[in-house]
Amino acid sequence: MIAASETHQAVADVWVRLAAPIATRSIFWRQVGKPIEREGKILARFIACIDANTVRERLDSVVPGEWDVTLTQLPAIPSDDPKETSCSFKASLQVQGVVREDVGTGRDYKQAATDAFKRAAVRFGIAHELSSYAPNWVELDGDGELARPIEDPALVYSRSNGKSAKTESDGAPTKRPALALEEETCPKCGGRMWDNRSTKRNPRAPDYKCRDRNCDGVIWPPRPGEEKPPELMRKHTNPTSDKRSGWAPLEAARPHDVPF
Repeated sequence: MIAASETHQAVADVWVRLAAPIATRSIFWRQVGKPIEREGKILARFIACIDANTVRERLDSVVPGEWDVTLTQLPAIPSDDPKETSCSFKASLQVQGVVREDVGTGRDYKQAATDAFKRAAVRFGIAHELSSYAPNWVELDGDGELARPIEDPALVYSRSNGKSAKTESDGAPTKRPALALEEETCPKCGGRMWDNRSTKRNPRAPDYKCRDRNCDGVIWPPRPGEEKPPELMRKHTNPTSDKRSGWAPLEAARPHDVPF
């Protein structure tokens, strides 16, 4: 017979594991709001985010088969600007019988539904630490719609908060989590990769793609006549058109005001 105290401890452990800090490699930075000019520089505010797959991975690893999400479309939000938010969803996330809800918005159905899902997950503690990140202002290379940061926002944040990009908050060297056996690693950053071999429609598309949005590492399919995949290759982009192509993921998560 299982004691009541043991059952309570097991349930409490689930909430603790759900709320564990998100791995730094899964965090990316997104620009919000319009750029401003300050002291002759064009600056934009960036916030730390995670994608919906990171939330799903956390739920599947902690409570596999014991969670579900229901999305309800809400009335559209009228706007004169087509680029502004127009869609809205409510997400009801159920974890082991406990239901928590939140509302998400976006420019289209997919963006709004994803936003609602991630915000509901925050109510279970997933990625809650991102809400404590301080504002991160990064210089852009112009003020147009195609303007890009001249430096990795993660590096800017790390430097402005007086922390090394290669250490955790306690100063200990950062260690990457162990990968599963036979799992491919990114040739650029050494992180985990998406396996696209069974889902891609174009046979010439990469077999693997880095999960880090700020990393452009890929592994191409083998050439005709090759039994094994060729040497790990990177997809190179024009540095003048996209300065983010050379960014490497930071290994130090730092505490901002909007989690997603």
